[in-house]
Amino acid sequence: MSLVPMRAILQASLDAYKAGSQFAVGAYNVNNMEQIQGIMMAANQTQSPVIIQASRGALKYADMDYLKHLMQAAVELNPGIPVAMHLDHGNNLDSVKKSISLGFTSVMIDGSLMEDGKTASTYDYNVKVTKEVVEYAHNFGVTVEGELGTLGGIEDGVGSGKIHLTDPDQVVDFVNKTGVDALAIAIGTSHGAYKFKEEPKLAFDIIEKIRKMIPDKFLVSHGSSSVPAELIDMINKYGGNMKKTMGVPVASLQKAIKLGMNKINVDTDGRLAVTAAIRKVFTEAPDKFDPRDYLKPAREALAAIIAQRMNDFGTAGHIKDVKMISLAEMAKFYKK
Repeated sequence: MSLVPMRAILQASLDAYKAGSQFAVGAYNVNNMEQIQGIMMAANQTQSPVIIQASRGALKYADMDYLKHLMQAAVELNPGIPVAMHLDHGNNLDSVKKSISLGFTSVMIDGSLMEDGKTASTYDYNVKVTKEVVEYAHNFGVTVEGELGTLGGIEDGVGSGKIHLTDPDQVVDFVNKTGVDALAIAIGTSHGAYKFKEEPKLAFDIIEKIRKMIPDKFLVSHGSSSVPAELIDMINKYGGNMKKTMGVPVASLQKAIKLGMNKINVDTDGRLAVTAAIRKVFTEAPDKFDPRDYLKPAREALAAIIAQRMNDFGTAGHIKDVKMISLAEMAKFYKK
């Protein structure tokens, strides 16, 4: 079995950063079988460790148990690929407990927002809920990601819609009080497809400061899809009506990786690739009615964009660098 705590995968990235050969690991959102298959096709092609993550919206859409078994099938059918199952934007301890009971090896608790996933919280609230999750999850060897600061945009019903950059002066205190493994920091990225009207300027100085302050913790960038113009154009060519928008340039993400970013969340790019492929089939072959006729090219399109990101982030070829460790072994590590 290749299912591992997310900590094991991100440790390989952090070790590489300290050795001067930086790479980050992409975390890719899933909602159905074809998405999971496409991601694993890309991981096999590039020989990359991978984080498959499900939001609360995905778990509701697909039903928790369906998605659980689809993700476990990906692990069983790809024994050579290190895989972490991650809960994206958990909003309270109950959502975390449910995910851990389903076999997730990593959870995010987004204490930067209140339980509604929209209202910005206070610092003290964030510390309190994150600490509760860490104390619970570490008993099972499960990795915990927290968030400090808020992103712009809204995706899957999550987001305050306002960017509040992470305050580096709060980072050490937050990490010490919560014991969190990974920290999602706000550096100017944004959720959703409609991120920016012009190329964003990320706060690279914040990454540098925080990396020096917490050298042994993992740094995470949310809302990091690049929203390729060619995919927007393809969607519109085949009947779509998406407005012009810009994502986070790959070059900016690569600079963030060099500064010590370890995990990069990508969702919108995959959604765009799938939608473009399906629209193309519907337009060029309107007689088609078998779902396999359009879901297969959608799966292939997703695999292509994910493989591209794995190469962009430098993840390709790094499966050998991940130490295979069980949740039980990781739980013992936390107890020490």
